[in-house]
Amino acid sequence: MKKTTTNNNGITAIYVRRSVSDKDKGNNSLSISAQREECIRFVGDCEYQVYCDDGKSGKDVQHRPAFMQMMQDARDGLISRIVVKKYDRFSRNMREYLNITDELDRYGVTVYSLSEPFNTETKEGRMMRNNLLNFAEFERETIAARVADAYSTRARETGFYQGGKTYYGFTSERRTVNGKTGSVLVPSEQAESVKIAYDLYQKPSTSLKDVIEYFKENDIYTLSKHNGEIKDNMDRSHISRILESPLYVRADKEVYAFFVSKGYEILDDIEAYDGIHGVFIHRASGVTFVKVGYHEGLVDASVWLAVQDKKAHNKRIPNNANANHSWLTGFLKCGHCGYHLEIHYYDNAKSGKRYRYLRDSGAYRKEGCVKKFLKTRPEEVESAVEQAMRDRIDQLVITKRSADAPDADTEALRAEIIKIDEEIRKLMKKLGDADTVLFEYIQNTVNELHEQKAALERKIQAKARKRRTVDTAPLEKPMEHWDKLSIPEKHELAAVMLEAVYVSDENGIEVKFSI
Repeated sequence: MKKTTTNNNGITAIYVRRSVSDKDKGNNSLSISAQREECIRFVGDCEYQVYCDDGKSGKDVQHRPAFMQMMQDARDGLISRIVVKKYDRFSRNMREYLNITDELDRYGVTVYSLSEPFNTETKEGRMMRNNLLNFAEFERETIAARVADAYSTRARETGFYQGGKTYYGFTSERRTVNGKTGSVLVPSEQAESVKIAYDLYQKPSTSLKDVIEYFKENDIYTLSKHNGEIKDNMDRSHISRILESPLYVRADKEVYAFFVSKGYEILDDIEAYDGIHGVFIHRASGVTFVKVGYHEGLVDASVWLAVQDKKAHNKRIPNNANANHSWLTGFLKCGHCGYHLEIHYYDNAKSGKRYRYLRDSGAYRKEGCVKKFLKTRPEEVESAVEQAMRDRIDQLVITKRSADAPDADTEALRAEIIKIDEEIRKLMKKLGDADTVLFEYIQNTVNELHEQKAALERKIQAKARKRRTVDTAPLEKPMEHWDKLSIPEKHELAAVMLEAVYVSDENGIEVKFSI
């Protein structure tokens, strides 16, 4: 701080800021030292204090500690005016800027800009300031949209790693692929840990908790970023995301069919799914699209798909902590309104017995439902669902036994593919003797045949996906000892099999399975 003549109304604050993008552009006029020197020359002999945010974006103020301190000093009456090189150093967000300057107006603090010939003491100055900030905000939003579009375009056109978050098990290095240079993911020293996690979790008897315990016992740690720092941790959600990421799969045609079944936009032909390379999933403008990467995956497709099936069937159900009231807690829904059914108790003073009943939470909405309390007893529902679960397991066992039997539709599709291959082979033989017109005709025909073949292969993979069987071994054994299971144990088994149970006195009980 430079001290000369004391100002009774407070000191002059000099605010300087330079973002990372300003550094990248090499704009020396916006360097911290250049801004500071110009502002100091302007204030002359006044008492001042410099508040500096280096490498901070003008997008908001919350992440700028020097700016936040300056505002606190203004509230405390220590500042009479603020001097900046340009108004966009102060803020690029119009709404935020107006809120801040309105607040400063209440404190009697004026904002001066060296580059714009006005200040906020006059209404004309405030109007010009607002117009300039509108343009600054428009520029920021345009740049952000341009960056997002460029990212989406690169992600669609190449299999390069686009930067951003660090992926556990990989590091990146610059490589040239198909004449273009970019970042390609390569296995890091944690790659083996990723393989171990998948191998462990795919086993029917292994839970996510078991994977975490194994990692702890063997001093294996995952990495996550917190407040800009990379830390080792055993975060459950982080390991779960590793087990879901298609980045690690050596994607083959069955993985292609998996993405098709999800409704994702597939950018590459099925031939690109070679059982070697991993896959990027990108989301832009509400669309999820899949791109085969230039990097090699770490996990075989069969293992990765088994893990995805297991995770899909092991969805966490709400209200697990209250499952001791009923093993169906969290699954019960009204057959009319779809809202949750709650289990309540009624104590009969005369008999000393306790009774359970179902209450419809949807009946307490503004629109209401047909009734608040159901005549159908929780015991009836539990009995019906138990039997439905047994029947479902029997169906899955039968499906599993017949899965290896030849499928007539699939065999017919394979026969069509063989015929197409033969047609392509015959046409290719004729190319050597073809003139220009015939050559073009043969080439176009071969391309059409390849498209037909790819469409048939997609149908085969879709059928194969539908015929994938569920491992019933972890379900059959607990069901054999159902009466010996505790309520939480029954609830855990139900969580593997059930999606929801709809109940109404009028329509009965409808069980929806997740497997």
